[in-house]
Amino acid sequence: MKKIIQAPYIDQTSDYPTGCESVSAVMLLRYLNVPVSVDEFIDNYLEKEPMQYRKGRLCGPDPFRCFAGSPYDRESFGCYAPVIVSALNKAFEKKGRKLSAIDITGMPMDRIMTDFLDQDMPVVFWASIDLKETVLGPEWRLPDGSVFTWISNEHCMLLTGYDNDSYYFNDPWQNHGRVAWPKKLVEQRHKEQRKMAVAVRR
Repeated sequence: MKKIIQAPYIDQTSDYPTGCESVSAVMLLRYLNVPVSVDEFIDNYLEKEPMQYRKGRLCGPDPFRCFAGSPYDRESFGCYAPVIVSALNKAFEKKGRKLSAIDITGMPMDRIMTDFLDQDMPVVFWASIDLKETVLGPEWRLPDGSVFTWISNEHCMLLTGYDNDSYYFNDPWQNHGRVAWPKKLVEQRHKEQRKMAVAVRR
């Protein structure tokens, strides 16, 4: 049992140090032959708001609504699945493609494999950098006054395949290229990052 999708690879490290979500989404777009560069995706389709200090306290946006900071900035954070769904759908509309990005957060891995990978559709997938253990924090104040806790070591990759033991990813960090990680470890880190994932329906 093995399935590997040959998707284009993009390294994020030098130009997009916190842009793993955007770079993973653009790898998926390129696989689908939708002509969008990483800069175009970030500048034209990705909702983002800066982080800032007010009265000595870190303040910023809700990562479920927009990117916290800038993907070009090493000190920024990231965003979650709904933001990438929205950005992908803007790109599809702009490019005149009848495709639809959907939030599949929480979908069991066996369904991700049968519904998407087995149908030759890679998946934008949240886990952690180098599959390191995640860490709670830092925190910042949201516009509504509530406090949001980031889960550090957050990382996004393009899930492109599986075999009996491993899941395969196009990992944009540090020019890793295609990597294979043990299934149980991937599933644990994915769970720690709220099981977030984004797919596309033709």
